Amino acid sequence: MHILVVNGSPKGEYSVTLQTVKYLEMAYPEHTFEYLNAGQRIKALEKDFSNAQKALENADLILFSYPVYTFIAPSQIHRFFELIKERSIGLKGKTAAQITTSKHFYDVTAHRYVTDNCHDLGMNVIRGLSADMDDLLTEKGRREAKAFFEYAEFCIKNGVFEKRLSEPCAFTPVIAEKGEKNTSAIDKEVVLVTDAKKEDVSLNAMIARFINVSPFKVRVVNLWETEIRGGCLGCFGCATTGKCVYTDGFDDFLRNTIQSADAIMYAFTIRDHSMGARFKMYDDRQFCNGHRTVTMGAPTGYLISGAYSREENVRTIVEARAQVGGNFLSGVATDETDPNGEIDRFSKILAYALQNKLTQPSNFYGVGGMKIFRDLIWLMQGFMKADHKFFKSHGQYDFPQKKKGMMIKMYLVGALISNPKIKGKMGNAMNEGMLMPYKKMFEKEYGK
Repeated sequence: MHILVVNGSPKGEYSVTLQTVKYLEMAYPEHTFEYLNAGQRIKALEKDFSNAQKALENADLILFSYPVYTFIAPSQIHRFFELIKERSIGLKGKTAAQITTSKHFYDVTAHRYVTDNCHDLGMNVIRGLSADMDDLLTEKGRREAKAFFEYAEFCIKNGVFEKRLSEPCAFTPVIAEKGEKNTSAIDKEVVLVTDAKKEDVSLNAMIARFINVSPFKVRVVNLWETEIRGGCLGCFGCATTGKCVYTDGFDDFLRNTIQSADAIMYAFTIRDHSMGARFKMYDDRQFCNGHRTVTMGAPTGYLISGAYSREENVRTIVEARAQVGGNFLSGVATDETDPNGEIDRFSKILAYALQNKLTQPSNFYGVGGMKIFRDLIWLMQGFMKADHKFFKSHGQYDFPQKKKGMMIKMYLVGALISNPKIKGKMGNAMNEGMLMPYKKMFEKEYGK
């Protein structure tokens, strides 16, 4: 096969992910590998895509290689897909696969994003390889990399590919009405971050209604009017100081203009199964905060134009972002059926959340994501100093090994129930014992 490797890492040849591809190239010399550093050269590709088009059209297998950034692929890959679709490049019938490296923090949503876009282009998709950053340095990791590639060969030879999970559909937005001006006032400020352009008629109508019916001040920040010179470079220059290597002032803008608000709203039109390249660039550049949940406790919400109910992956990302960030998700209003009612309802919930400082415990999305971050920062504390300081001061190092009292108690319980005679005499005592702390709490709180 002639394999085109679309390297989505902004680091180019210094990409850790790319080393897995290099390993496969050495392991399977019967195939030829061609490399397109899309992540590093995205601005050049915007000016001239002709050579990239030829490489895509000549490939037998298109292999996307990229690190996972902020729940999905880097913004440079988002822009790459936009360029392919803008030019109507014919890739129908070609085969695509992907390799990522990460700490497995929402690698599933990143893979689904690339898969959905490849299906849009009519491509045959092979299930990708999601590896840990250090996997290739282990015998097990190298074995798994080879297994992935040999499975890809099998799929191509036998014509078996991943089933498309969502079919394209025509979408006509329901345009929101401006509504009556809310005359009540809450002394809170909500910042609304959007990438809406003039032609985004429905999204702009939703924003206008939200501003009009809300009892709090809404300050709109448009990302097209904000200087963002490029996507995150993955350089980790901000790891110790929190200062980005770009000199466009984005880190100061983020902290002083966005994170200073009482709540943060997002408004975008679904593009290519995500929020679009510009919005993703903004998301990725927030890595100047590292893994620190600096807006924890601030409510959030979304105004989304598009067939949101059909975008399972986008829905997962929206909820997971709020869960990991420790933000109460006040709602998602769309223009699918009833934007007026959804915006009004959402505005009321957000007002309640602001007035009552509403928080809720995290579900699996939040708990699982933060445990990955917890273990990562603990191991890399000497390098990610700002993250380590934040995690330590906020009690986020909640390792189970520290709960020695509970561990000893469980050993005692385990010893008791493993003895058949004692277990037979216990009856319902174990269940009653488990409820005892709750009974004490009820007595303390309500006297009964």
